Amino acid sequence: METHNLTVVTEFILMGVTDHPELQAPLFGLFLIIYLISLVGNLGMIILTMVDSRLQTPMYFFLRHLATTDLGYSTAVGPKMLTNFIVGQNRISFNLCATQVAFFLLFIACELFILSAMSYDRYVAICKPLLYMVIMSKRVCWVLVVIPYLYCTTVALLITIKIFTLSFCGYNIISHFYCDSLPLLSLVCSNTQEIEVIMLFLAAFNLISSLLVVLVSYLLILIAILRMNSAEGRRKAFSTCGSHLTVVTVFYGTLIFMYVQPQSSHSFDTDKVASIFYTLIIPMLNPLIYSLRNKDVKDALHRTGKKIHSVFL
Repeated sequence: METHNLTVVTEFILMGVTDHPELQAPLFGLFLIIYLISLVGNLGMIILTMVDSRLQTPMYFFLRHLATTDLGYSTAVGPKMLTNFIVGQNRISFNLCATQVAFFLLFIACELFILSAMSYDRYVAICKPLLYMVIMSKRVCWVLVVIPYLYCTTVALLITIKIFTLSFCGYNIISHFYCDSLPLLSLVCSNTQEIEVIMLFLAAFNLISSLLVVLVSYLLILIAILRMNSAEGRRKAFSTCGSHLTVVTVFYGTLIFMYVQPQSSHSFDTDKVASIFYTLIIPMLNPLIYSLRNKDVKDALHRTGKKIHSVFL
C-alpha cells in the first residue's frame, strides 16, 4: 500500500447538494425556509401536545414523539447542509461526522417504529374503541416509544463505531451534503463486507418489521370500516386515519424508493434527491399535514393563540 494511503483522516469535505455556483444562493434560500418551517412546525407540535389539556391522549403522545424524531434528524443534517452553501469548502471534523451519522441513524430509525406504534394506536381506536384507554394505557404508550429509542440508539452506535473504526485511505471528499454511511464506506480502504452485511440486515429488519405492523394494522382497520353500517361512522374512521396514512405513505415510499431501487440505477445523485426529500421535506410536511387535516390540533392552536393574545393585552 502506498504511503499516502496510510494518511490519518481527521476531517471530511462535504460536496454539498450541487456544484453549480449559480444555484447556491437560491437553493440556500429555499432550504433555509424549509428548515425553518420544519423547526417551527415540529417545535410547535411538541409544545402544543404538552400544554393543551385536550391533546393528552395516546394519539398525540405518539405525535409528539414523531415531531421529536423529525426535529432530530432534520437538525442533525439541516444546519450543516446550509453551511455548505455559504462557505467555499464545507469541512466537517472526523468526530463531528461520526456524531452526525449516529444521531441521523438514531432518529430516522426511531421514526419507523413510532409510525408503526401510531398505526397500532389507530387500530385499537377503531377496532376496539370501548377498550381503547385500557389497552393504550400510559405505561403501554411509554413502552412503545422507549423500546424503539433504546434499540435505535444501540443500532446507531453499533453502525457508527463499526464505520469509524475502519481504515480510511486518505481521500476525504464525501459526495453528499451530510455524513451518510454509504458515501463514507466508499472512502474506506479496509474490508467493508462485515459492516455492509450488518447495515443491510438491520435496514431490512427495521423497514420490514415496522412496515408489517403498519400494513396489518391498516388491513384490520379496513375490514372493520367495511363492516360498519353507518356511512357517517365510515367517514369518521377514515378521517381519523387520514393524516397518519398520508405521512406513512410519503415516508415509507421515499425510503423504499431509495433502498429497493436496482443497483444499476443506484447513484449518489439519486440518493441526494431522495435524501433531501426525507431529511428536510418530510419533517416540514408532517406537522403541516397534522395541523391542516386535524380538527383537534387546529382547535388547540386557536385556543393557545387566544391565551397568548390575552397575555400580551
